[in-house]
Amino acid sequence: MDDDPHGRVAGLGHWVSRRAFLSGDAVVLVDGDRRMTYTSFDERTNRLARVFRDLGVERGDRVAALMVNSAEFLETMFAVAKLGAVFVPINFRLSAPEVSYLLADSGAVAFLWSAHLGELARAALVGDGVQVPVRLVVGGETSGGEADFEQALASGEPGRLDVDVAGADLCCLPYTSGTTGRPKGAMLTHDNLMWNVINNLSVGRGMREGDRTVTVAPLFHMGGLGVHTLPLIYVGGTVTLLPSFDPAQTLATMARERVTMQFLVPAMWAALMAVPDFDSYDLSALELAVCGAAPCPMPVIEYFQGKGVSFQEGYGLTETAPGATLLDAAHVKEKSGTIGRALFHVQLRIVDEADRDVATDTVGEVIVRGPNVFAGYWNKPEATAEAFRGGWFHTGDLGRMDADGFVTLVDRKKDMIISGGENVYPIEVEQVLYRHDAIREVAVVGVPHEKWGETPIAVVALHADAQATADELIGYARERLAHFKCPTRVEYVSELPRNATGKVLKTTLRKDYGGQESAVTR
Repeated sequence: MDDDPHGRVAGLGHWVSRRAFLSGDAVVLVDGDRRMTYTSFDERTNRLARVFRDLGVERGDRVAALMVNSAEFLETMFAVAKLGAVFVPINFRLSAPEVSYLLADSGAVAFLWSAHLGELARAALVGDGVQVPVRLVVGGETSGGEADFEQALASGEPGRLDVDVAGADLCCLPYTSGTTGRPKGAMLTHDNLMWNVINNLSVGRGMREGDRTVTVAPLFHMGGLGVHTLPLIYVGGTVTLLPSFDPAQTLATMARERVTMQFLVPAMWAALMAVPDFDSYDLSALELAVCGAAPCPMPVIEYFQGKGVSFQEGYGLTETAPGATLLDAAHVKEKSGTIGRALFHVQLRIVDEADRDVATDTVGEVIVRGPNVFAGYWNKPEATAEAFRGGWFHTGDLGRMDADGFVTLVDRKKDMIISGGENVYPIEVEQVLYRHDAIREVAVVGVPHEKWGETPIAVVALHADAQATADELIGYARERLAHFKCPTRVEYVSELPRNATGKVLKTTLRKDYGGQESAVTR
């Protein structure tokens, strides 16, 4: 089918085709020295979609990507969407066994990776249950059975595929960890991603054609992907991509590209503040600063407000694509400590254990529903049914709502730790440490950290006559898990504190050990 800018084709892939028609010469992506227009982006993703089809990838198949922030990451996502297949972004900070699990669980038939991640990718490919016939390498040498991304793309035929993608079709399968310690694939549809955009357009200043941002938060997280990157592509903006975070480089890029809106996690905003010559960077175009993934310290908010920048905080989950609430700039001081109010097309309630609404300012579970909320967990019908009791998604977060509708979280999902914007689930770390012969019992908790916001520490009780140094236990964990998940300190006890029912009192552990700074770097 020829390109039809007036067509009824739905889905993420059509965003780019429509933008190419409306504003084809506008720049959509800046990646190093490359400046890609919407017309070029549309043409390249058309070719790549045809390449995937010719390699045997079919509608509904999963295509996994282990990539740093890059044009190729987004080209892959949009090409996969045009084909009607499903994009699986993978955290490149995971260990090889963790990546293997995601490849096997998703049933990926194609796998792409950034060349410098080749050792990790190839190690993951030999894991149990992994069967990936299509393998593409971005920007580097290939081995047997692998294809070069750019050469493959160049071989593709031009023109959009004749695939009628429905809004309810599965588009993206990011993974989020759960209480079992095993990650779960959150099934996000094309409509979920579109309604996340609409929620973004419905608050504050909204977004406009010509808005610009720097995406340095990793695209494999829904924060990096969904807060500004995808919405700006929808409205015709420009996204500059950085593969890693360096405070001075990020500031320089924001100044050079005349960024108008910027999303970062709190640790990143704090790092920008600490750049010695901050005022030498021209951020006069910056109208909106957005913070998410963890509560933002008020000194950070006040610093940027003092520079004339509106500051907002958001709350969301992978399952909400990701936005759920927003603490807007007008209330960011008055309602400090809250996560704001539900977004325009999100319904939010605070309920008790029987899913009955609780009174104002009473703690209960935060539950939400709306067109941005995911379709369920991949191949996990029981977990899906449990999460959607009564037709509402149960976040697992405890909070209370004031009379004005502003929500304050009082405890995080399953004792989750947020370290430098990364989610760390203690039970996953505990399960690894329990395999060490010397450990009798262990609890992992998050404690305050000046740089990372929080950092995980392990409180362990050893078997009688057993010995294991802190360095040994930390090293043991680092061999099996991504480093950001691993404890940065080990505390030894004879017994873990427990309540009458035998539950470990993690609140006590956080109180007892939260005042000491961890020395281990990540």
